[in-house]
Amino acid sequence: MRVDTGLWAALALVLLPAAGRALRDGECEVCVTFLGRFYQGLNDLNAEFTPGSVEKELLKACKEAKGKENRFCYYIGATSDAATKIINEVSKPLSHHIPVEKVCEKLKKKDSQICELKYDKQIDLSTVDLKKLRVKELKKILDDWGETCKGCAEKSDYIRKINELMPKYAPKAASSRTDL
Repeated sequence: MRVDTGLWAALALVLLPAAGRALRDGECEVCVTFLGRFYQGLNDLNAEFTPGSVEKELLKACKEAKGKENRFCYYIGATSDAATKIINEVSKPLSHHIPVEKVCEKLKKKDSQICELKYDKQIDLSTVDLKKLRVKELKKILDDWGETCKGCAEKSDYIRKINELMPKYAPKAASSRTDL
């Protein structure tokens, strides 16, 4: 019985785990960025690198996390409302100084959603034409600032509110704009 070598190669790709495959550029963006910043913060504080202390600090960091980073914390079980708890899959390797990319690779195998998280692209407020943005994007700018627009019914109301608050939250952008 002769079996085609192409069939074996295809079968091997399906059956063998992608253990040797490293993360591609931009993959696991939130995981790599958040854990990289977290690990650097521990280094800067000369923190004790034991699994327990790393986990304790990670829980603290996740309490402050917002947006996609909060979602990442939820996925690893570092939030109070998380359904699963794989936080030790982060704290133990980091305590042994394993690179964050490797930690995220391992997390991806446990829960692929972790690597699907991407940061929202930032809007350059110094050059963007606010009139060309959607209301949803205008609301997001205000939400990122922790502000709301009470009584806003029209797009122009949101634009007025953003222009009003821009000097407080984005002073460089406000000073470089000429349409205000």
